[in-house]
Amino acid sequence: MSLLCDLQSEHARYLTRRWFFQECGVGMASLAAMDLMRSQGLAAPAPANPLGMKRPHYAPKAKRVVYLFMGGAPSHLELFDNKPELAKWDGKLPPADLLKGYRAAFINPNSKLLGPKFKFAKHGQSGAEISELLPHLSKIADDLTIVRSMKTDAFNHAPGQILMSTGSQIFGRPSFGAWTLYGLGTENQDLPGYVVMQSGQKGPSGGLSNFGCGFLPTVYQGVPFRSSGEPVLFLNNPKGVTDRTQRQTLDALKQLNEERLGLVGDPEIAARINSFELAYRMQQTAPEIMDISQEPKHILDMYGAKPGEASFANNCLLARRLLERGVRFVQLFHEAWDHHGGLVGGLKTQCGLTDQPCAALVHDLKQRGLLEDTLVIWGGEFGRTPMVQGGSDGRDHHPNAFTMWFAGGGMKPGLTLGESDEFGFNVTQDQVHVHDLHATLLHLLGFEHTKLAVRFQGLDMRLTNVHGELVSKMLA
Repeated sequence: MSLLCDLQSEHARYLTRRWFFQECGVGMASLAAMDLMRSQGLAAPAPANPLGMKRPHYAPKAKRVVYLFMGGAPSHLELFDNKPELAKWDGKLPPADLLKGYRAAFINPNSKLLGPKFKFAKHGQSGAEISELLPHLSKIADDLTIVRSMKTDAFNHAPGQILMSTGSQIFGRPSFGAWTLYGLGTENQDLPGYVVMQSGQKGPSGGLSNFGCGFLPTVYQGVPFRSSGEPVLFLNNPKGVTDRTQRQTLDALKQLNEERLGLVGDPEIAARINSFELAYRMQQTAPEIMDISQEPKHILDMYGAKPGEASFANNCLLARRLLERGVRFVQLFHEAWDHHGGLVGGLKTQCGLTDQPCAALVHDLKQRGLLEDTLVIWGGEFGRTPMVQGGSDGRDHHPNAFTMWFAGGGMKPGLTLGESDEFGFNVTQDQVHVHDLHATLLHLLGFEHTKLAVRFQGLDMRLTNVHGELVSKMLA
């Protein structure tokens, strides 16, 4: 009983007029002082728009990026890296010296070799070797830069994806898209500068870190969009909330946030203000942009897109619509390539879903005059082993050699760079590590990768860490 009385007495004390002036005097005085300082130009200035246009280190070849991230790791041995010798070794154990020091994710490395499951042919004037699974991509072979000598440090999905996305296997680093937006800003202030869409069997294994902002302000992180239904969840006002009520509420919040921002200069407050205002503007712009039914029938047919459905094809068409409206970075995750078993059927299915829209996106950007300064990136987090897994129809994770392709944005068209050994196991020529790739991509965007850095916890942090060399052979 005495405890209840004490609590009631304490509550009453906090409601007294005397307590109000005693405890709130400092706060009221600080508000008055802040207003006086602002009038005299002494308060901390509000930072400029964090998404405003910025000047890179030098003139960029690429002004925007679309990243087609094939989560799960497609098999380079069935798609881009033709290995006739591997077919001769089908069912045999690999040479002992090949496996020295090698770690596999799941299989015993000393497993039988598995020959390629599909045929290859040369295409275009460049003579690029491409699998029969990719008939649409084969038609634009001369627009592609194919790198068959990629290498990474990770052999499991989450760390592999995070390394490919952020330059580190450690959570909490900014993604490539966040660095791009941080360095360049964005042209369209009515849409996010970095948009993410997903398809496939599930979301990316690396989760939100694949498109997060890490220690950069949250305004630079990727914003997930949906290809059907509301473009962004909870974008529309709930019932009973009018546009006028919403605007008045936002104005009041903005005033309070700006007062606090002027006092402490916290960039997260600026990010919050920007997010509220951007969401308000997106209520008008996003639904129109995401409505692909406005596209002509021949464009829908070219992509294989169907309005109202969620698909990779729809996402590719939406990516083009977002890019041409000034969105800086669009990333499409298609998580469906982890073929430990069911390799033949799985590849047929996924290539059937992605080949046509990928080729259509490159062709569409080119015919609209956008490919020249739009960087298109296609690839997964690593490759697949030449050794078999799952009976006779699967491959394990493989970091030592894999393939990615690129188009536009200053990449050299019609180039096939690098080689792996006769089994597709190790890179033997023109190795491109993930850090080298990041350095090269930043170069195309106008940045010297060693100078695009942010001081964090006493270190100058950057996408390439302390690594990375420019791969000049990839450049036009």
